[in-house]
Amino acid sequence: MTTQNIRLLAAATLATLATPALAEVQIGPRPMFLADALPEGDLKTKLQACEGPFEKTDFSIGHRGAPLMFPEHTVESNMAAARMGAGILECDVAFTADKELVCRHAQNDLHTTTNILATDLGSKCTTPFAGADGDTPAAAECRTSDITLAEFKTLNGKMDAANKKGTTVEDYMDGTAGWRTDLYATTGTLMTHAESIALFKDLGAKFTPELKYPSVEMPFDGFTQEDYAQKLIDEYKAASVPASDVFAQSFNLDDVLYWIKAEPEFGKQAVFLVEWYDGFDEQDASTWQWDLADLKAQGVNYLAPSINMMITEENGEISASAFAKAAKEADLKLIAWTLERSGPLATGGGWYYKSVTPAIDNDSDYLVVLDVLAQDVGVEGVFSDWPATVTYYANCMGL
Repeated sequence: MTTQNIRLLAAATLATLATPALAEVQIGPRPMFLADALPEGDLKTKLQACEGPFEKTDFSIGHRGAPLMFPEHTVESNMAAARMGAGILECDVAFTADKELVCRHAQNDLHTTTNILATDLGSKCTTPFAGADGDTPAAAECRTSDITLAEFKTLNGKMDAANKKGTTVEDYMDGTAGWRTDLYATTGTLMTHAESIALFKDLGAKFTPELKYPSVEMPFDGFTQEDYAQKLIDEYKAASVPASDVFAQSFNLDDVLYWIKAEPEFGKQAVFLVEWYDGFDEQDASTWQWDLADLKAQGVNYLAPSINMMITEENGEISASAFAKAAKEADLKLIAWTLERSGPLATGGGWYYKSVTPAIDNDSDYLVVLDVLAQDVGVEGVFSDWPATVTYYANCMGL
């Protein structure tokens, strides 16, 4: 499929959807619900005194849209995120069997994020569905590279979940966590990368595409990793998007260094994603895999660590970690991921808060963490599964 055909397909798809200009940001009741639950203090006083109207902000980044309640990487999820004031929206980029770019969190997640198993395309999956049998859990693996772009476009997005105890496809697909919802999952319009560019432009947002690790061996039918990284950038060029509006991301440092060398204007804002790993200690530099000063010397300007790497617990309080301080000292701009992804915080917050578990016991701690990231760490922006919370905080704090 040619670039021109992809653009025409994107235009045709978006023409069927209502994407009116956003009159004003709508934050809804959740941010104030969290603020009301804060302990008495300056943060609660300031947030409770904050009144709208609220404005869109680049500090608020839609993580796959607004997947706390909407199927991720769908038109509907991203429209919700934009309406909540997210100034930057994300398309995680994978590729199909015919090497076209689409928005999916992983190349091999179609079995949990779409209805593919309930369609005839389920037979094309790398691992077709097999139901749970005794102690053996249900299994499936469906990749974007298993199907063509045209086939991908026939699928419907759903909440990312699977019931591994399911003995039927229907049971397997019915696994949404209780703190999420299927209320808005009756329609999930999937997007190509090109369609996401068109939609985000229409919504007045900037772009943060993430080049995902392939699940197939590269090169794939002659398609190299460099081809993959270049194609992502080329689709922004084809859409006349200025490089200053694009924050291309990857967990693969080689991808980031490729953009810095091959596409220096885009490379200026290329984001190197890193995450907590076994043996990492946010307070002990001897456990860190990266020489932060060397990253900067290689041209990396943006580093995006998982939240747990940038905060630490000291005497029952949450504060900036030594890792975060060292990154700032290396003149790296920091982006945090991902707020409001772990569900209720009453039991410690899960993986994203493992460095501060003793200090987490209430959903209002989302705002405490956000305040530390903004004021003490000094991040440039925060990914969230519910962007309204970050938008509200940023507006209240004048960020």
